[in-house]
Amino acid sequence: MSLSESYPRGPRLSFRDFTAGDISAVHEFASDPDLTRWSAWGPNTWEQAASFVADAAGEHLKEGRSAFSLAAVLEGKVIGSVAIWTTDRDDRTGELGYTFHRSYLENGYATEATSQLLKFGFDTLKLERISATCHPGNIGSNRALENGGFTLEGRLRSHRLVRGARRDSLLYSVLREEHDSASVDARAGQGKEESQ
Repeated sequence: MSLSESYPRGPRLSFRDFTAGDISAVHEFASDPDLTRWSAWGPNTWEQAASFVADAAGEHLKEGRSAFSLAAVLEGKVIGSVAIWTTDRDDRTGELGYTFHRSYLENGYATEATSQLLKFGFDTLKLERISATCHPGNIGSNRALENGGFTLEGRLRSHRLVRGARRDSLLYSVLREEHDSASVDARAGQGKEESQ
């Protein structure tokens, strides 16, 4: 089985490698100044969106691939970008991130994506710890990470230089044993609901 066959799939979202045909969809959300105000990148030009898609689409050709920038697809439409990557092979640590089109925010898609990326990171990539950072003011993303199973570890002061200014980030993480335990608890809870 190829790695692409093991990409996560949620109740509503599927995830796949980007293709050249996705540039327009990516540009639609990556060029939005309101959406990207929380990001260290953007708003992106058409050329930057095209470059991102080309780089992401080429990831599957790399031997020993350790980074996955994937299209988040809802009913055949690309509505966002998600990523998970290995930060240290020896320590088996990784990081994840996501961006969704503004029209699809506050519908639980980021939480669903986070949950599926964690499963992929622990089950397929065999990571032991997965982290994520978030702008302190991005309440929706903070909530999505917590709902997806992350624990807030603390605040990274002056963590990033963004558009000429230093800014803090919140650091979140999930450990394999926490995720495995939560998965067992969730399955047990489903069994109880089904038996009632």
